Amino acid sequence: MNTESPKDNLIVALDVNAADEALSLVSTLKEHVGMFKVGSQLFTSNGPDLVKRIVATGAKVFLDLKFHDIPHQVAGAAAAATELGISMFTIHASGGTEMMHRAVEASADLAAKRNLTRPFVVAVTVLTSIDDAVLDEIGVVDRSKDAVLRLARLAEVAGVDGVVASPQEAQAIRSSISKPNFLIVTPGIRPEGKGTADDQKRVATPRLALRAGTDFLVVGRPITEAVDPTLAAIEILTQIETASELNAAELTQSGGV
Repeated sequence: MNTESPKDNLIVALDVNAADEALSLVSTLKEHVGMFKVGSQLFTSNGPDLVKRIVATGAKVFLDLKFHDIPHQVAGAAAAATELGISMFTIHASGGTEMMHRAVEASADLAAKRNLTRPFVVAVTVLTSIDDAVLDEIGVVDRSKDAVLRLARLAEVAGVDGVVASPQEAQAIRSSISKPNFLIVTPGIRPEGKGTADDQKRVATPRLALRAGTDFLVVGRPITEAVDPTLAAIEILTQIETASELNAAELTQSGGV
């Protein structure tokens, strides 16, 4: 996906409980961030009204609730999410092709009725907190990479806009998906030389993720828990810009353009 500015690639995860804290982060960071992720923690604490308040500031919202239910329920949730004016939301690819297709269809129908832009619908493949040991534990025979690719192909068939996947699988997804502009959203991003994996088991730097073909980088604690969140965001934007330039130079040298 071509973006006009490095900030378009950056999503900041608002992994906090309090609405005031979330809104303060949005106010502080929105000039440096393409989108803000509202996950289950913040949404459960504050509900849809907070999402509307964030959207009202002019900021874009990525609603990461990972809908996973029978197709009828997920279709209803997708329509309700779309009505909030968000820019992207998640469903689980493991819900199957019918569930995913119904989500996209319901979102598109609601957007048309309300004269809204349909948000991107992206499917979660394998959570970045899950490794092969966890897959063994829950009885999944596939290794993490194989499971991600299988689910990404299902998502493509279902007509979703892209997937959420770790940096380690992004390149393989790019190679196996034929749909133009298929989006890859990557959590588990850590700045060069800083931070730890925390509960994320499959992580990478902005440089490695963009090189693998990621479109959107999701960064949480390295920005939101920094002494100066604005400076932390600017540092990551610099890394994104540098990575994009280096990747373009490598592509040119290899004869790709």
